[in-house]
Amino acid sequence: MDTAAHLPGTRHRLERLIVTRPAPEAQAWADALRTEGWPAQALPLIEIAPPADEADRATLRHWRAHWTQADAILFVSGAAVTHFFEGGVAPASAPLRTRFWAPGPGTARLLAQAIEPLGLGVAQIDAPPADAAQFDSEHLWPVVSSQIGPGRQVLIVRGTSAQGTAEAGVAGTGRDWLIRQCTAAGAQVQGCVAYARRAPALSTADRDLIDSAATAHSVWLFSSSEALLPLQNLQPAPVWAPASALVTHPRIATAAGQAGFGQIYQTRPALADVVRALESGWTRP
Repeated sequence: MDTAAHLPGTRHRLERLIVTRPAPEAQAWADALRTEGWPAQALPLIEIAPPADEADRATLRHWRAHWTQADAILFVSGAAVTHFFEGGVAPASAPLRTRFWAPGPGTARLLAQAIEPLGLGVAQIDAPPADAAQFDSEHLWPVVSSQIGPGRQVLIVRGTSAQGTAEAGVAGTGRDWLIRQCTAAGAQVQGCVAYARRAPALSTADRDLIDSAATAHSVWLFSSSEALLPLQNLQPAPVWAPASALVTHPRIATAAGQAGFGQIYQTRPALADVVRALESGWTRP
């Protein structure tokens, strides 16, 4: 995808760039963007916590002990990788048939680090190609579809949220399509909740930052549509019309429009792509 095709024809002055990823990713991204000269500030709008439901915790313990029973495991995000492996998993058994699926390069990198102590490496990981138009389930499927057939077992490691839906205990936003492909091919799909997403408690300083960034010359970087919910709960849609949203997926663009952002631009989610998008659409202070 050519990010410039989604950006304004005239470069605008950028006074503040708000990074909304969960902590500690938000601060790491803000630091990296400031190194590039952009006025980035971290404002985590999604909080990651252990699963709240005891049944979810029991299922998580089961799959940490028996993950090798799955033919493929999809980790929907970096948080899914971190929270699945941080509790310790059973050693890999030989011969190992399990494939590890990642929807994008960030999740794939975390997976490689997580499975290295098990004596495994990138050869066991499947992800969309580096030049894919998007990093998501739809672009992962052509890579992994040949692995799926009758009797195959697919495990989806994901999170839950206040807005999340659950279809057969495994679906989440953007996952339904991949689940349907797997089941249509005859596979059995099961879910494992590794973490819970929730809105953070906002401090007075956070609210002041939000108020100051609901203005022109402010850009909000969104990598999840769920990060828009705290803003919608705080302010009515018209308040966000002067500000811009830089989003990493069409589904997030739709959510940003519904939230009331007046200017919405799309880029791929890698840091280098975000920097190129900023350079195409805005000028540094």
